[in-house]
Amino acid sequence: MDDNLFPTKIESKSKSVQELVMNNELEPPGNYFYEDGVNGVLDSSLPLLEMPIIDIGRLTSPSTSREEIEKLHSALISCGCFMSINHGITGVFLDQVRSVTAQFFALPMEEKLKYSRAADSTEGYGNDMILSEDQILDWTDRLYHIVSPEDKRQLQLWPEKPEIFREILQEYTTKLKVIVEVVLKAMARSLNLEENCFLDMYGEKRALMMARFNLFPPCPRPDRSLGQKPHADGSAITIVLQDKEVEGLQFLNDDQWLRVPVQLPHALLINVGDHIEVMSNGFFKSPVHRVVTNSERERTSVAVFCTPDPDNDIEPVDGVVSETRPRLYRKMQDYQSKYLQYYQKGRRPIESVKI
Repeated sequence: MDDNLFPTKIESKSKSVQELVMNNELEPPGNYFYEDGVNGVLDSSLPLLEMPIIDIGRLTSPSTSREEIEKLHSALISCGCFMSINHGITGVFLDQVRSVTAQFFALPMEEKLKYSRAADSTEGYGNDMILSEDQILDWTDRLYHIVSPEDKRQLQLWPEKPEIFREILQEYTTKLKVIVEVVLKAMARSLNLEENCFLDMYGEKRALMMARFNLFPPCPRPDRSLGQKPHADGSAITIVLQDKEVEGLQFLNDDQWLRVPVQLPHALLINVGDHIEVMSNGFFKSPVHRVVTNSERERTSVAVFCTPDPDNDIEPVDGVVSETRPRLYRKMQDYQSKYLQYYQKGRRPIESVKI
């Protein structure tokens, strides 16, 4: 990657979106504003994505795994994402995760500011880093934590209110690690590869797991502001717990934005990230997605990014490169460190590793 493409200086933080809403702004400030409007805002005219549903339990059962793995392969080839059910996490617990998320963002501002991120860091409470004067900001506030490896945690930024927040985050991500292992093995098997090949390159012991709690407040101009700008994830896979009632997430499929449904409140949405696109030599593509806003209801979500050990070399695995399908990506390492700069510029960092 060309380090000269982006400025290295990190500018100051911006005011939280919640504070802007409390000030009853009739329009978002200019740095949240897309002058040409947002193509395909959230409305009933946009079609729903026919989201594939994958039963995680069936992926591990000897009697049903082959059939479910074929469904997984079809889902990943067609849209790069799926809803997972029977994943081993109860609906009651997932509602607890949602509850502590809402409780944190409902705290007084002075309490939330105790966990503010530093100006040169993503970890903690806040919103977008400002990397350039012409950057368009996302209409969202976030709480962002590295959860594993444990020696990377910055516990001083983990909220003490609500009191069970830390316990819930620890338990949730521990449960997700089981799902990550099952899914990465099934992805490999769906390509007729050795089942541990993705998992070994991912590096279970030192892989990064990063949790981001998102709040998308009502926006006075949903036709001009986005909750998150279009992007693909820099993870291996991302696991998303959506809002139970309010839509917002959209995927780009065949050049059309499609709404992600919220009809399965206790399903977990899983999508491919750039690292799996590289490991699979492009058989599985990392899908572009965005979050739109609305003017009436706030929306929350929790995204957990499961990213390879930054010390590991990531490249197409054995078995996906052949005379008929040449290698499409260069070897890369610590991809995540460059991801944010590309994201804020509306560019895809994976383009820089394509051959």
